[in-house]
Amino acid sequence: MSIDRKKQIIDAATKSFSLFGYKATTMDQVSKLANVGKGTIYNFFKNKEELFDEITGSLIKEMKEAAEGVIDPDHSFYENVHAALFRILEFRKEHQLTIKLFQEEREMGTPAVIEVRKRLEEAIISYIKVKITEAVDKGEIRPCNPEVTAFIMLQLYVSLIFDWEQEHKPLDKDEIAKLFEMYIFEGLSPR
Repeated sequence: MSIDRKKQIIDAATKSFSLFGYKATTMDQVSKLANVGKGTIYNFFKNKEELFDEITGSLIKEMKEAAEGVIDPDHSFYENVHAALFRILEFRKEHQLTIKLFQEEREMGTPAVIEVRKRLEEAIISYIKVKITEAVDKGEIRPCNPEVTAFIMLQLYVSLIFDWEQEHKPLDKDEIAKLFEMYIFEGLSPR
C-alpha cells in the first residue's frame, strides 16, 4: 500500500511541477493532487527539494532509456550518435516537465531548476562520452577528447533544434544529420 502512496505522490508532484513549475509548486498542491494528507508526503520525502530530486532522477533515467532504445549495434557510430542525440532532444521537447522547467529557467532563473538542467546536460554528455570512447577504441573515429567532443555535439544539436527554430523554419531530422556530419564527423573521421 505504501509503495502505491509514494507513486501517487510522485505522479501528483510531477503533474504539479509540469503545470506550475518548480517555484510555484507547493506541498499543499501536491497533497491535494495526490489526495493524501501533507503528513503522508513527509513520510516519504523530507521536503519539496527531495521530491523534485526523485522526479528529475527518474526523468534522466527515462531519457537514457529513450537514447538506448534507438541504438542499433549494426549501425555506425555516426548513425547511432545522431539517432540517440535526436531522440534525447525530442524527449526533452515532448516531455511536459522538461518544457516547463526550461521555460522557468529562462524566465525566472530558479536555482533548483538551473541545477536540474545542469544534471540533465551532464547525464547526456556522460552518455555520449562513453559512446565516443567506444568509437575511438574501435577505430571508427580518430582519437579526441571525449568530454569536449560530447559537449560540442550536444551544443550543436541544441543549437540546430532549439535555437535555430526561434528565428527560422525548423530543420528536419535529415537536414540536421547532414549538418552534423559535415561539421562533426568529417573532422573526426579516421584519415
